[in-house]
Amino acid sequence: MPQWYFAYGNQQYGPMDDAQARSWAAQNPNGHAWREGMTEWMAIPAIPELAPSAAEPGVAGPAAALGQVRAHQIDFKISGSEMQFVEIELDPGESAVAEAGAMMYKDASIQLDTVFSDGSTSGAGGSFMDKLMGAGKRLLTGESLFMTVFTNVGAGKAHVAFGAPFPGTILPLRLADLGGRLICQKDSYLCAARGVSIGIHFQRKILTGLFGGEGFIMQKLEGDGLVFVHAGGTVVERVLGATDVLHVDTGCVVAFQDSVGFDVEQVGGIKSMLFGGEGVFFARLQGPGRIWLQSLPFSRLAGRMLIAAKGGREEGSALGPLGGLLDGDNRF
Repeated sequence: MPQWYFAYGNQQYGPMDDAQARSWAAQNPNGHAWREGMTEWMAIPAIPELAPSAAEPGVAGPAAALGQVRAHQIDFKISGSEMQFVEIELDPGESAVAEAGAMMYKDASIQLDTVFSDGSTSGAGGSFMDKLMGAGKRLLTGESLFMTVFTNVGAGKAHVAFGAPFPGTILPLRLADLGGRLICQKDSYLCAARGVSIGIHFQRKILTGLFGGEGFIMQKLEGDGLVFVHAGGTVVERVLGATDVLHVDTGCVVAFQDSVGFDVEQVGGIKSMLFGGEGVFFARLQGPGRIWLQSLPFSRLAGRMLIAAKGGREEGSALGPLGGLLDGDNRF
């Protein structure tokens, strides 16, 4: 079986078998690939063997996975440092969809419409059952049943801005460049171009669901348009190779590509669990794919604030309150 290698600038990944290589190429097409028998490195889109097969579920490039471009094409500008907001520019007829209460300001020609769904359908499209299913998915992830659609009904360009709910960073991510699908924590979604579908992603393993920091249900963003994800503190992006494994504090995982494996792993011995202050489990992320991590999970910030409000002092281990024993971010 041929072994594939991929190169992106000075970074190289591999070896991978055919299935892994096709999945990797679909998720990361902007590079070069080589295998034994090839005379030189070639651009990934120019290699027929790396084209996704329609018979392989879950392995699809942006065009194959989405069939056609559906999301509205929007322009944007992110402003601020610690407390950021994103300003979206809409052409006549274009729409953006946001969480209820996220708006900061808008031009007069922007019309608001509250929808009983995830707002992924355009106009009056989509049956009542589709809208009910979309609302049900949002309810399972702990979000509101309703979302707000902002549409430019004027004759020229118009702007609408959305603010972050707490200090951190707003990430603009184009789903078409990520294989059409992104898995993220439940409260990280801020807004998106209309046409992006907001679904649910179940953690199938019991330990991952119980101790993975985000429970059994995470958000799944699908489509080909821009989405804006909010993370706490500073954000770091990592690209994992097929054999790369990264241990992360469970609360620090913001988002990852669908090709990345997400599991939990025990921290270490009894002494580390009880007195290390990092909880009992790490999140275990295995490539291939891109991941985004945050330096300040909201649960950690809220925990510090609650402790301060009570006049207490955090010990950072089992010497303090035992409520944070299982989750390294909820030490109160």
